[in-house]
Amino acid sequence: MRQFFLMCIFAFACGGDLDQTLDSGQPPAPDHEPPVMTNGNSPVEYPLDLFERRQEGTVVLRLYVDQRGILVPESTAVAESSGYPSLDSAALAGTAGMLFAPARRRGVAIDAAFFQPVHFRIPDAPNIGDSR
Repeated sequence: MRQFFLMCIFAFACGGDLDQTLDSGQPPAPDHEPPVMTNGNSPVEYPLDLFERRQEGTVVLRLYVDQRGILVPESTAVAESSGYPSLDSAALAGTAGMLFAPARRRGVAIDAAFFQPVHFRIPDAPNIGDSR
């Protein structure tokens, strides 16, 4: 299901007129630019009990940002669990503080659904081999 969704997003992002040129001599705007989180620091807080137990994981969230860059909360969901309900809940709770620049298609702001990984890592812990 996830691969199907990603293929749909890729097909949507890649469609369009590739022969677009501008009279100004400037290169055309990229066909598709994903939303970009503009927060200086992540609003997601590591649950203290899991941090103290050195539990790590990655949560993949499915988010939807409108053409103004506003996250639509009712569209937010865990697409892939970390295996720890507390980490999943912390990632979801942190979305309330996330700020985004909107996705753009040919320079025009658009609504967009996308996946956002949230990594919970202990700074001095050895790499556990999680490639997410």
